[in-house]
Parts: sequence; C-alpha cells; structure tokens
Amino acid sequence: MKLYYACILLLFAFFACKKQPKTTPDIPILPEKITKENPKTENIKTLALGIEQLDTYLPLLKDKRVALVVNHSSILIQKNMKTHLVDTLLSQKVQIKRVFAPEHGFRGDADAGETVKNEIDTKTGLPVVSLYGKNKKPTPEQIADVDVVIFDIQDVGVRFFTYISTMHYVMEACAENNKMCIVLDRPNPNGDYVAGAVLQKGFESFIGMHPIPVVHGLTVGELAQMINGERWLKNGAQCNLKVIPLKNYTHQTPYILPVKPSPNLPNPQSIRLYPSLCFFEGTPLSVGRGTDFPFQVIGYPLKNMGDFTFTPVSKVGMAKNPLFENQLCYGLDLRTIKAPTFTLSYLIDFYKKYPEKDKYFSQFFDKLAGNSLLKEQIKKGMSEEDIQKTWQTDLDAYKKLRKKYLLYEE
Repeated sequence: MKLYYACILLLFAFFACKKQPKTTPDIPILPEKITKENPKTENIKTLALGIEQLDTYLPLLKDKRVALVVNHSSILIQKNMKTHLVDTLLSQKVQIKRVFAPEHGFRGDADAGETVKNEIDTKTGLPVVSLYGKNKKPTPEQIADVDVVIFDIQDVGVRFFTYISTMHYVMEACAENNKMCIVLDRPNPNGDYVAGAVLQKGFESFIGMHPIPVVHGLTVGELAQMINGERWLKNGAQCNLKVIPLKNYTHQTPYILPVKPSPNLPNPQSIRLYPSLCFFEGTPLSVGRGTDFPFQVIGYPLKNMGDFTFTPVSKVGMAKNPLFENQLCYGLDLRTIKAPTFTLSYLIDFYKKYPEKDKYFSQFFDKLAGNSLLKEQIKKGMSEEDIQKTWQTDLDAYKKLRKKYLLYEE
C-alpha cells in the first residue's frame, strides 16, 4: 500500500514540474505596414472612403447650393446598410439642386454607349441631367444656380473608362464658371501597378482624354489633382479643387468593390481583365457581352478560335443586342486566371487565329490604343516584349510625373 501511495506522489510531482503553457492577457498585435513587399497584411485601421468623412466635407457645403455627379456606385456603407450619397446629404439638410449622371445613368442600368436621358428621379424628385449623350459637360446654365459640384463615382483605374472623362468635363465647367469641385476619393482596384502605352497627342477622345497609360495607377482624387496641376483642362484652366482623401489606404491595399462599377464589370476578375480585354472592342471578337461572365472570355463563331464555347444573348441592362447574339462562339475562358494584369498576349494570339487579317482592327481600335502604331506592330508580328519596349520612354516619364500627385504610398 505504501508503494502505491509513493507512486501516486511521484506522478503528481511529475505533472506539477512539467512546463505549463504560458498565459498572457489578450494584447492586440499591431499590423505590419502595408507595402509593396507585404501587400496582404491587413491594416488594423479600417479603410475609410472619401464619402465616409462627412465631418470633413459637410462644413464645405454649409449654406451652399450643391450639384452631384454620381451613379449607383456612390454609396456609403455602414453597419451593412448601403446609403446613396444623395440620400445621405438630403438627410443632413444639404441643398441639392440637381444630379448629373455619367455613362450607364444615375442608377447604373444603361448599356455601354447607350444615350442617357434627362429625367426626374422618382425617389427624391431631383432633376437628373445626363452627361452622356450630346451634352458631356455641364453647361453654364446647368450650374448657374450651384456653388459646389461633388464628384463621387467608383473608377477602375483604366484610361478607357469614361467616368474619368466625365470628371474632366465637370472640372472644366467648374473652372470656367467659378464653382468649387469636390472629389470624394475611392480606391482603385487596378491601382497597384502602371502599364500600357501612354496616349499620344491627336488621339484624344471620350475614351481617352489625357496623356496617361492604359493602367494609370491613380485614384480619381489623384488623377483630378494631375489634371488640374498639369493644366489639361481647356485653355490651361484650373478649377477650385478639393479632394477628400481616403484614410488608411495604400496602392497595395486589397479592395473588393461593394457594387459593380458598370453593368459588364460584375466581379473582381472582370475588373482586372478589363485593361487587356477592352482592346477587343476594336476588333470583330466578343468579350462575353450578353453572358453572365463579360470581360472574362474571348470568342468568335469559328471553331479554330478555341475549345471554350459560349452563346451571347440579350440581357436587359447589360447587353440588349450583344455581338453574335444567339450564335455559338469558340474561344478562351479566363475566369480562373489568377491575379491578371495588363497583357497584349490575348490580342496578339487571336490576331494570328483570325482568318481575315485586314479586317481585324476597326477604326475604333486606335482610340483604345491611344495611337496608330500598335495595330501596325501586331501586323508586323512583333512580340509583346518588343512592343512594350517602344512604350518605355514615355512610360518612365509618366511614372515620374505620377509621383508628384500621389496621395498614398505605393
């Protein structure tokens, strides 16, 4: 019996001496700084959009008459509730005179290229003035009775995207009519890099108004400052510009858009592929308009184009009469490509497959490219690497210019 108790005592002693796990109070671990080398580290501080900083911009609107340049993306999200900027400001008793609507309209349901009409918003009773049709710039009469114009639209960081052209014309109208322009900044989902040819003089259009590359690497607030600072407005004018910057943001901060920025950019994959695939809008090929995965596929009604198949159909609010409607297209599925960035490889590969080479490039293509050289380089059989080398001098100059206007760490 004594031996039994002795063994028990030895066992107690053994477990008592065994090292116990150290216990510490719950101390929050401070995050590492988000940098280019460490892009996925989450910042303990919450990203704050320009629209969220009411304490900063509401004082600028006190006793002012206001016009808004907004669409369906102009939302404030708090406690899982989405509130449009129009409703937010009306609740704060801001005097809103009218709303200006860009491409796709105030509610974001118009097709690409479809004329947006003037209307009365049924929810608020506010007049909505189209800036996508014959009138792309607010007229003196349309802003005569306002003091401040606010721009708050989600961009995707690509030169073709017309929201930044609308911003240019709004800034120009403000400069010419002595109105303040406030830009509520938003993250750029393609803002982590710069790529593509810089637009050349003589190729300006509504899908490319500035000497910037295809992927410009700026938020709308940074771009507005560049437009103003470089005097790119008509006659070198400058507007009274106020940017409400983002908080706790860098150009490497991951950001998933809470709403699709336009009808045919439904998800992050389409947004990341958009800089590369938009070139196909200047060719005979389809990029999936009229499918559930636009700007994620490429195809044409010929079997030699690829193994993947899709059939575009009419979709209200996305593509009412899509290219190759109800026709089986063969091509390439890019939905599973990881972390896509700008490339010419798809454009070059499909040029090689297309049977009628002289009909591959439309007149619209040069506007997308920002020059007349790219199509000639592809026709000559130049590689993507060699083509990119011809951009490098202008691209390096742009990157140097860009640094002057950055509000956030690269």
